[in-house]
Amino acid sequence: MKLITAIIREYQLEKVHESLINAGINRITVGRVSGHGVQKREEMYRGKRIMPNLTPKMRIEIAVNDEFVDVVIEAIMKAARSSGNHEGEVGDGKIFITTLDECIRIRTGERGSKAI
Repeated sequence: MKLITAIIREYQLEKVHESLINAGINRITVGRVSGHGVQKREEMYRGKRIMPNLTPKMRIEIAVNDEFVDVVIEAIMKAARSSGNHEGEVGDGKIFITTLDECIRIRTGERGSKAI
């Protein structure tokens, strides 16, 4: 079992969500987050140009059985790239894959891959 966490641009969420549904993945958790990496942006505030420390992004978390990892990664990458080319742009986001030791469905008490 794996936990796939993707940090993407806010405006790409709907496209990524649709891509995941088309790939047969319909159980996700989404939240708003802020952070920074290589991407830089400027804003105007009271006539001054500023560079905020944190950029708003969306965080998607998906728990999957091992056979679905590549399907999820491909669906996210295809939809989250901001340009049509293979390389995308700085700030498109990141995908993290973490091993899940256990998953428990609270309602039934099911454990492991059945609970996902």
